Amino acid sequence: MQPNRYANHNLPADFTRQHHALAGLDTREFLSFIFATHRPFGQVAAVTSFGAESAVLLRLIADVAPSAPIIFIDTGFHFDETLAYRDELVSHLGLQSVKTVGLDPLSEKRSDANGMLHLTDPDGCCQLRKVAVLDHALRGQDGWVSGQKRYQSHERSTIDRLEWDSARGKWKFNPLADWNTSDLMTYQTQHQMPPHPLAAAGYLSVGCSPCTTPVTDGEDVRAGRWRHHEKRECGLHRPADLIVATG
Repeated sequence: MQPNRYANHNLPADFTRQHHALAGLDTREFLSFIFATHRPFGQVAAVTSFGAESAVLLRLIADVAPSAPIIFIDTGFHFDETLAYRDELVSHLGLQSVKTVGLDPLSEKRSDANGMLHLTDPDGCCQLRKVAVLDHALRGQDGWVSGQKRYQSHERSTIDRLEWDSARGKWKFNPLADWNTSDLMTYQTQHQMPPHPLAAAGYLSVGCSPCTTPVTDGEDVRAGRWRHHEKRECGLHRPADLIVATG
């Protein structure tokens, strides 16, 4: 699946050239190019939830650029198991530049003093505790890497490995876009990666504890997120300025 036309004129002038430069590279080569010392895309950070599928991308980044900036958004509602997994993976992989960011106390007091916004307005909670926090954290970056994959949900089924996040004016990279569950499991097994502590209990996608439930057989990986709401995304991944077409 390759992009052959573009949604608007917000794309950088060198988007096509950069896309061609990355075409045909395997995932490790793709990441090596992104984080190369000559910085072809400027300063790039990876954003991770330290969730059930985070280990593979982090291992690949640790292999090619162990000092690359890694951003973890602490919403204040993570499972204790996720925070422990974060610390385990950072140590296990030797990641050198992991930064935890979160909502500042003043904004929390003003917008969600009792910590109950997720019950009445889950979109507003995500905007406050995730999207706005990431927007601030990415101010010094020219691009960011995510762990999105096409198979995870209908909403993600057309993502490309290289996109343009026009809302933030930054490059967007999805190195594992074309990976599937078998690819992930094979890699994790081969490299003896520790699993997320909640994975065995059916938490195939792990977010905030009040808004995450286990997934049952036959459901999408992300079906356990915001289960009783018409919601599958937190808003971090805005639609890219890219029309993807098969060919």
